[in-house]
Amino acid sequence: MTDVTDVTGAVAPGRALPHPEREEIRLEAVLHALSDPMRLRIVRELADDGGELTCSDFELPVTKSTTTHHFRVLRESGVIRQVYRGTAKMNGLRRGDLDDLFPGLLASLLAAADRQSARLHDAP
Repeated sequence: MTDVTDVTGAVAPGRALPHPEREEIRLEAVLHALSDPMRLRIVRELADDGGELTCSDFELPVTKSTTTHHFRVLRESGVIRQVYRGTAKMNGLRRGDLDDLFPGLLASLLAAADRQSARLHDAP
């Protein structure tokens, strides 16, 4: 096993998953990742929780393979960090990295998504 950095920056034992370094995160990749309603829903739930959630904590109306794809896109774009803890894959929003690179972007997108959801009476 290798050591990996969790969403808090602490080193934890586990299987490593590829993530872009902060300097490698690109605005267009973040915007692409957040342009999909299911991925935006995942990010909204992570933002509301403020910590880490397992993949099974999300109830998405898509197949397991599609859910896996959405998490991979979010991870590879730098929006979330995923680490294994035992057999659970934990997901956390990379809010600090995103806020440092693109000040106000995440907060604005989340607020806009909340307004749209209220306007359309959607579930988060």
